[in-house]
Amino acid sequence: MIPLLSPDDTARLDAIMSRGGTFSDEVDATADDVLSRVRAEGDAALLALTEKYDGVRPDPVKVPASDLQGAADALDDDLRHALEEAETNIRRFHEKQVRESWFTEDGDGVVLGQRVVPMDRAGLYVPGGTAFYPSSLLMNAIPAQVAGVEEIHLVSPPQEDGRPHPLVLATAALLGLEHVYAVGGAQAVGALAYSTDTVPAVDTIVGPGNAYVAAAKKKVFGRVGIDSVAGPSEIGILADATATPEFVAADLLSQAEHDERASAILVTPHRPLAEAVQREVEARVPDLPRADVIEQSLVDYGACIVPDTMDAAIDLMNDLAVEHLEIHTDNPWQTMTHIRHAGAIFLGEHSSEPVGDYFAGPNHVLPTGGTARHASALGVDTFVRTQSVLSYTDERLRKTGRHITTLAEAEELQAHADAIRARLNRDAD
Repeated sequence: MIPLLSPDDTARLDAIMSRGGTFSDEVDATADDVLSRVRAEGDAALLALTEKYDGVRPDPVKVPASDLQGAADALDDDLRHALEEAETNIRRFHEKQVRESWFTEDGDGVVLGQRVVPMDRAGLYVPGGTAFYPSSLLMNAIPAQVAGVEEIHLVSPPQEDGRPHPLVLATAALLGLEHVYAVGGAQAVGALAYSTDTVPAVDTIVGPGNAYVAAAKKKVFGRVGIDSVAGPSEIGILADATATPEFVAADLLSQAEHDERASAILVTPHRPLAEAVQREVEARVPDLPRADVIEQSLVDYGACIVPDTMDAAIDLMNDLAVEHLEIHTDNPWQTMTHIRHAGAIFLGEHSSEPVGDYFAGPNHVLPTGGTARHASALGVDTFVRTQSVLSYTDERLRKTGRHITTLAEAEELQAHADAIRARLNRDAD
């Protein structure tokens, strides 16, 4: 079910890592059409498109506060407690990411610095169709709150009753979110980017969604910020002979059940471990509720890869730059020092990927498809801007003006040079 491969099987590895980032012509065309309609027709398009794609016409589009509170009141006590504990952990972790503005005196009365300023409005997309993830709401909303975003606007597809999933509503209420809309798909992205009478335009849009949502986010980027164009989820496990096959297999399956295009990869120089993991996977899959999804994921995008050495295994894992990287080695902290590219790193056999997905505190919105080579996890920085600040003086300008005009004239920008000379000449007078 999960094939045993050589690291030389580059065709298979290329197929695994090229699953995201591009969209079919049909997805692109549909996203374009939906965005155009929302931009032109506003709320009327939201209602018509939601009825077309979700089979329900929400009334009203904005969820009343009483519905949010009602969903929170109906929460099972154990689930409420788990959500509250997860919120505490996630908030505590992200509070450590907060950056302060700074200013420094540079002599001659000159002050240089950097302001850190939160965005005014953030849009959060939370899936609610075939899957609903209150954990994603926690991971997206809490960093925005910690960053100091003034308004958070949440969109999520409606269920048959015309409201987003009760768990989404309940989690929103626990977080104190007030602006929740029963709309999903590319039309929700369009509303957040262009605004309607009901949904205001935001500064950035974050959160996972299907291919139409991802395509729409990619198309509105520039008008608004986005977190990423996320591809299917993935896990890579780097292991040596000390790894426990049952744990490795269980963690590979935990990722494969997400999606038929999810990827689960073991890289180990210890062939007996790879073979034991194969057997464990074969034994476990039939008993899992999403067995069909898992089988397709593993057949198409799973692999147990056996390089000759651990150094070669590490090099391969750096090339893959996976979203989630688990390290099951004798000294995982030492192994980690050789890892350059990964979205998030889970050290040791007790640091199973679901611990990070739900509870520990680090964000689970991570770069996919090899983009961990240049991208980072969603966090407080996603919701702030930095502004450079400078305050020059006559004294410093007299000392440095000649250098500035020299550089401006080298670039043939005479007006730039003249702007400096106007001040220098006035001082000379």
